[in-house]
Amino acid sequence: MENNYKKSRQVHESSTYTDFANVEVQRNYVFPETFPEGPYGSPVNKKLGKTSPWTKNQRPYSRFTYENKTLHQNLPRQFPGAHPTHDDPDKHEEYLDTSK
Repeated sequence: MENNYKKSRQVHESSTYTDFANVEVQRNYVFPETFPEGPYGSPVNKKLGKTSPWTKNQRPYSRFTYENKTLHQNLPRQFPGAHPTHDDPDKHEEYLDTSK
């Protein structure tokens, strides 16, 4: 009985496994603090920010971008002078081109 359990467990653990999309997004985005002073109850002068090293595909999350970028992909913003959609994953910052 125990051998059957071990065999099925090994097969399960060795198979290809991927997380749900929302789990991968949670790993790749670094979310800002809810309060600008830091978490509730934290020391006042404590340095805020990311304490662990950056990993591949990890980037900061901005509340000023589209929540679901695939719905807005390749669609320009309609308002004149609107800033770009910040959808390039290879860049952390994108600037408004004012030369046009």
